[in-house]
Amino acid sequence: MARYTGPRTKVSRRARQLLDENKAKYYDRRPYPPGQHGRGRIRESQYQIQLREKQKLKFMYGVLEKQFRKYYKNAAKKSGITGTNLLVILETRLDNVVYRAGFASTRPQARQLVNHAHFLVNDRRVDIPSYEVRPGDVITIRDRSKAILPIQHAIDTVGRSTPEWLVPDTKERSITIDSLPSREQIDTEIKEQLIVELYSK
Repeated sequence: MARYTGPRTKVSRRARQLLDENKAKYYDRRPYPPGQHGRGRIRESQYQIQLREKQKLKFMYGVLEKQFRKYYKNAAKKSGITGTNLLVILETRLDNVVYRAGFASTRPQARQLVNHAHFLVNDRRVDIPSYEVRPGDVITIRDRSKAILPIQHAIDTVGRSTPEWLVPDTKERSITIDSLPSREQIDTEIKEQLIVELYSK
């Protein structure tokens, strides 16, 4: 299964935005692009700005180019605003839902937990991180996995707020998908219209 395994702080520095909460202390030391000209003020083209927004979004959700392009094509086919549709598709990935609900400390950890078949969707085992959840779906942790350390640690220590479209139950170890997220409920700091402009060329 393809995924990015390189230095995560370097990606945040290149994007000029913290993309991994766990790397905040490293990013704060050098919050500028890597390289000898990283601190210099370089004039950026419109293409470079658009490309950076796409790269940021890909890195945040752990998606590589081929899959991301497929997501964009699906978003363009749907009614509504293409950029918002793209964000909704990414937000409703199973690994992201597990992360958003506070059952994993990071998205890469959520991806690994899903891939190791620790979760059930509507009482059926799903080990595909990119599985797209729908309103009404109920995600539960398998009985043998409820006490594993990563999940318990995340529930006890993660302090992020849960989006309104998710209803987590830490006692029962379940997540209910109440609805699809709206753009206002997606706190990702991305200018998705720039990505649409990039792919529209």
